[in-house]
Amino acid sequence: MNTTPFRKNSPKIHAPSGGQALDAFWSDLRTALSGDPFDAVIPLLSCDIALGDCRVRIVEIELYRGASDPGSHAYRGPTARNATMFGPPGRAYVYFTYGNHWMLNISAAPEGVPSAFLLRAAQPLEGTEPMQARRSKAKSPADLLSGPGKLTQALAIDRGYDGADLLDLSSTLRILPGSACSEVLYGTRIGIAKGKGDLHPWRFVRADLSEWRSSRSSVLTTLRDWRDPRSHIGEMG
Repeated sequence: MNTTPFRKNSPKIHAPSGGQALDAFWSDLRTALSGDPFDAVIPLLSCDIALGDCRVRIVEIELYRGASDPGSHAYRGPTARNATMFGPPGRAYVYFTYGNHWMLNISAAPEGVPSAFLLRAAQPLEGTEPMQARRSKAKSPADLLSGPGKLTQALAIDRGYDGADLLDLSSTLRILPGSACSEVLYGTRIGIAKGKGDLHPWRFVRADLSEWRSSRSSVLTTLRDWRDPRSHIGEMG
């Protein structure tokens, strides 16, 4: 399996085993999220999300940026709705869409520079029963968290979590260490209008957990060595 870093200078995230180590993990991840968002892809895909008794493994994320990204909420600048995208990295950005779905994002890039990763899909690990109760329409285990709206419904996430520091023990919604991600699939983002950034290849999926991804109809490509310009996402789209 390919273990090449996503980018040449992708930061390494230490796997914690205790309280102090968890603080070190959060510090490392915050540093990764504070830089170029592309360098945070593999670290984020190596993480879990925890809320209450529920824990899920991040499988799929999409990157959204600022004034250069017409598909982003931050395209036209800061508003009350998207303020978290402009805030410190590692915060939960939660918004309502399509009249009935909450979307959970993780803010990235230095404070003042808008960027966030939308969590599109996850693998259930703990607390499966309450998640299934909230997602009674799920047709199978793989359908439980296979979409951003499904994920927030299963975890009971709403706007009240917007701005929460996901890298702090005092937060009920937080990021925890998962398992190492060593191979990534990528493709274009889903649900973006034509000409609004729909061709940006900024959707990323863990190859080893791809059966839990949100869409099986869209084309995904294995990320190659960073030395190959065709696979260097930072220079595409």
